[in-house]
Amino acid sequence: MKNRHDEYLKYTKRKIIILFIFFALVLFSMYFALKTGVAEMDFKTILSILTKRSDDRALEIVLLNIRLPRIVASVFAGASLGVSGCIMQNNLKNPLASPSTIGVTSAAAFGANFGIIVLGGGSFQSGSSDAVYIMSPYIVTFCAFVASVVAISIVITISRIKSFSPQVIILAGVAISSLFGAGTTFLQYFADSTHVATAVFWSFGNLGRANWKEIILIGILLLISFIYFMFKSWDYNALINGDDNAKVLGVNTHRTRLGGMFFASILISVCVSFLGIISFVGLIAPQISRRIIGTDHRFLIPSSALLGSLILLISDTVARVLFSPIILPVGVITSFLGAPLFLYILMKDYKN
Repeated sequence: MKNRHDEYLKYTKRKIIILFIFFALVLFSMYFALKTGVAEMDFKTILSILTKRSDDRALEIVLLNIRLPRIVASVFAGASLGVSGCIMQNNLKNPLASPSTIGVTSAAAFGANFGIIVLGGGSFQSGSSDAVYIMSPYIVTFCAFVASVVAISIVITISRIKSFSPQVIILAGVAISSLFGAGTTFLQYFADSTHVATAVFWSFGNLGRANWKEIILIGILLLISFIYFMFKSWDYNALINGDDNAKVLGVNTHRTRLGGMFFASILISVCVSFLGIISFVGLIAPQISRRIIGTDHRFLIPSSALLGSLILLISDTVARVLFSPIILPVGVITSFLGAPLFLYILMKDYKN
């Protein structure tokens, strides 16, 4: 009995050490992102600005108004996407589950296109350097969020009618994605080139478009959802061995899946509506975490959140410095980094 207890303590200690390593990597990536860019800053300069002892107004604006909100948005959005992907993959019994699985991203794209094309939320700025920009960001964000919630509601309603079967959720998600994708194509077909360009620009994903109010909202929802997921971590562990075994252990599988999918979908909806479509983070962060830390959701959930933040932080930093001063859309970088990594995972003979 003592040996088993010692083994359990060793097992737990190892997982905690891994989580601390991930946390340290996130902190280091945040510091590196703060100091890196067109305006290089050392640690002393960053500290003086954060403690309000700096007289350099230009660097203060760059750090506090441009870089810091972007970095915090990366941490919160990455964690939200990573933890949501983790819960979806467990609840749907599908290692390939991601935000796009249930049609949330397609619905958000349709909502944004509706706000830009029909309600006139997009415009074209002319000057020395022409640039597409969102003229009414709150209209576009609201439309994207409403469309996402509609998609979630349809999928959950269908799944409740069909006893919340994971297969039904996936099939419903495919249908919803196709429906909203067709709607997006329809809107763009009749739109002028300016609105189409703005809609495409929105879909790339941009961490710089969120303000502090939106970032704080993402952070609050992430905290509430994370607490709920951790509270249900034992139930998610039970679901790994099948619904029958989970029910024997006293788990209400229907309610567990419903709650998990609800919170995960809301997190994804808010992130996508504020920041645009950011691919692969919600797919590969749980995949990597599962390989490193195992399937125990007490550790897998925080690990997925930390890795999601790390992946998005690194991607956004690369997007800012690769062709500086031009900033690439972060969605392009996550796809470039995520697709080869995911193919590598598949080639390593992933077993469900």
